[in-house]
Amino acid sequence: MQNHTGHDHHGARTTHGAHAGHDAHAGHAGHGGGRPGGLSVSEGGYTLEVDSTILAAGARQHVGFRVTGPDGRPVTDFVAEHEKELHFIAVRRDTTGFQHVHPVRDGKGDWSTELDLEPGDWRFFTDIHPAGHDGTLTLGIDVAVAGPYDPRPLPETGRTARIGEYDVALDGVLVPGEAAELTLTVGRNGRPVTDLEPYLAAYGHLVALRVGDLGYLHVHPEGHPGDGVTAPGPDISFLAVAPSAGTYRLYLDFQHEGVVRTAEFTVRTAEAAPAPAGAHDGHHGHH
Repeated sequence: MQNHTGHDHHGARTTHGAHAGHDAHAGHAGHGGGRPGGLSVSEGGYTLEVDSTILAAGARQHVGFRVTGPDGRPVTDFVAEHEKELHFIAVRRDTTGFQHVHPVRDGKGDWSTELDLEPGDWRFFTDIHPAGHDGTLTLGIDVAVAGPYDPRPLPETGRTARIGEYDVALDGVLVPGEAAELTLTVGRNGRPVTDLEPYLAAYGHLVALRVGDLGYLHVHPEGHPGDGVTAPGPDISFLAVAPSAGTYRLYLDFQHEGVVRTAEFTVRTAEAAPAPAGAHDGHHGHH
């Protein structure tokens, strides 16, 4: 859990469910849908390429990459989603070191950013909506960072995360194959925070990663700043669909007093509710 003074870099440690004005994500498998994104380096003719899949040891690293289109050339025309042309997520394979940054693109389609990378195997994700494509895509690629690797066990976080003076409480459960509401409540020194600031067109940003393969679910909260009904805290509610039973890591970004902070949780899916008696009448043998 980290504090982040810059708005374009959410440090080593984000989050897109139902969202007013979120229709542009209707075709995005990784945005609240039942299928995780980021498991493929190439999809729909678009491919994520990094300058190098092996990086030298050293905490602060320059990372260069591009997204090539169906014609094999770097893409330079994107539809902005949540105020950015591209969202870049980095996480080590043991789910530590989570970072959500917004790289800079040049006119040739090459992107660059700075990341804090400890030795180990990392997964990089790009969340994009290429112009002319029918929706957003999440592409993923593995990168190895040289040096002694000290993998960490999966943290058992409980239902409350602490970040300095702030605490974030998680209510709700993930249900395999069903939309479930998750509510995160932000407090500071024991008092509710009711003046959260908009960050990437929302009061909170939540990423869920499936432990084991880092399947990526990018969900946004219900409602948005300025819609006349969504309060700026302390509660931030999301709709999320877990694609399968299992364990997930949740990373919530929220902004208060000009600083982006991140709360992390480890959650396990609950069992789906049984179908009502007689729900399958007339469909004997059909599952």
